[in-house]
Amino acid sequence: MIDNHAVKVIAVSSGKGGVGKTSVSVNLAVGLAKRSKSVMLMDADLGMANIDIMLGINPRYDLFHVITGECSLEEVIVEGPMGIKIVPAASGIGRMAELSVAEQAGLINAFDDLRCSVDVLVVDTAAGISTSVISFSKAAQEILVVVCDEPASITDAYALIKVLNQEHGVRRFQILCNMVSDAEHGKRLFAKMLRTAEIYLDVSIAYMGSIPMDGKLREAVRMQTAVLESFPYASSSIAFQRLAKKVESLPAQPPTTGYLEFFIGKNSQSEGKIMGSSR
Repeated sequence: MIDNHAVKVIAVSSGKGGVGKTSVSVNLAVGLAKRSKSVMLMDADLGMANIDIMLGINPRYDLFHVITGECSLEEVIVEGPMGIKIVPAASGIGRMAELSVAEQAGLINAFDDLRCSVDVLVVDTAAGISTSVISFSKAAQEILVVVCDEPASITDAYALIKVLNQEHGVRRFQILCNMVSDAEHGKRLFAKMLRTAEIYLDVSIAYMGSIPMDGKLREAVRMQTAVLESFPYASSSIAFQRLAKKVESLPAQPPTTGYLEFFIGKNSQSEGKIMGSSR
């Protein structure tokens, strides 16, 4: 039986690589699972996947097999820490990095047919402004942009926001400052982003907090585990717990008419039930 309750979809994106985006995606998913949510984590860095590597998982199938018709989306899902449902992608397959917009849309649509119950889908996109990043970000309800305090990261994060805003009409963004020295450092970094965006773009930007530099986080990466599992009391783990709480508290957004979205059929049905019950 298909569960038609609404699914919250969070795209985790960044302007450039090397800012810890995948680590954020993994630990956000684990943090939400610890809050008793049914979580699905999609590796949407289609040609350079690394969630499976980060978690020490060896999936038999991945999204390449879905694209080629060898199996269904349901069949590629593997279980990760805390019962997270992981949708693995391929690594080192150029064909996956060059999917057409129609093929990307096909992947997004495939989530509507999943029979498993999901509360939150976390989508770990590629870095930059490729068509896949744009497609998957637009198909989410919220876009969490990960930035660290270096000029290229700030400039490229702004470029990502600008493209999504001016070329695709996206107006709402959440900012997470990663690898900061302390909370005040994170706030200063966010203020830099906010000043530039407010001057040049018609956007709403919210601060989702910061993740500190933490040796335990690097150690967890080497161990191929989530820091929230291996070192639950580390400073980064506490910060990820706060992030998960903030993401959980984000208001549910109704489906956007005219835009392709993950779980649009399920969310539309749920929205109809909510609206119908209020009449």
